[in-house]
Amino acid sequence: MQIRRLGEKNREENQKFRKWIKSHKFVERQFRHAAEEVHEAIDCRKCAECCRVTEVEIFPKDVERLAKHFRLSQKQFKEQYTATSEDGGEMILRRTKTGCIFLDGNDCTIYEVRPKTCETFPHLLRGMGSIPFRMWAFVDRATYCPIVYNWMEKVKDLTNFRK
Repeated sequence: MQIRRLGEKNREENQKFRKWIKSHKFVERQFRHAAEEVHEAIDCRKCAECCRVTEVEIFPKDVERLAKHFRLSQKQFKEQYTATSEDGGEMILRRTKTGCIFLDGNDCTIYEVRPKTCETFPHLLRGMGSIPFRMWAFVDRATYCPIVYNWMEKVKDLTNFRK
């Protein structure tokens, strides 16, 4: 996939950018505006690489909503569709080669009730903390998410980052 090649090629530059942006003051509104523009231009559902690559943490409200959707008890839902992550949290079960258990080709079979983490991915517009605080994750995400890759390139230009 081309985005993986581009993201890996720019990894060192993106790491420098991450450090650089944390040491400067910017109005986040311009970053959010750039994220909105990139989000509008790219249809996530045509890519779905995040569903193949990432582990999705699932929270009690997600379990409650999804169990109801499948007409299962929460315990049954957890047994059938979740696993324990390396840090001991709960995550959506993954298939070895195709990623998320709910992924069918590029389609999410639970799109309308998907976990909050999926709904807000790639966390450019909504997420915990400021954008500069979340930049640590964007370097890796730029290797599989066209939205993050294109947003980072746009923000580098906006901030006059010297490549």
